[in-house]
Amino acid sequence: EVQLVESGGGLVQAGGSLRLSCAASGFSFDTHVIGWFRQAPGKEREGVCCMTYSDNTFSANSVKGRFTISSDSAKNTVYLQMNNLKPEDSAVYYCAARKRVIGFGPEYYCSGYYPMNDWGKGTLVTVSS
Repeated sequence: EVQLVESGGGLVQAGGSLRLSCAASGFSFDTHVIGWFRQAPGKEREGVCCMTYSDNTFSANSVKGRFTISSDSAKNTVYLQMNNLKPEDSAVYYCAARKRVIGFGPEYYCSGYYPMNDWGKGTLVTVSS
């Protein structure tokens, strides 16, 4: 059974940083795609960063250059380092996973072309101005 548990959310001032963690179990990072998604009140869910391998990542234009996804396979943990946070980054952030479809890069999963199958419960990030 796939389990994903997010942590690290909180309240931060604009310009600050946070690192989210996702403790994963029930699958291998070698065969699965991992991604971070977010949803703000009244808005659609957005794919933020996704990775198929440790060096094959995708970041949405809205966070490119500020957010970085990484993983530690020994700890079965995925991270989202968020720098230079803006009020518009405020949202519930979710960790998600699915089995990788060979030949398709991380952008296909972040965009929803291949929907993620398993989701954590989310962690709230609030950025004050």
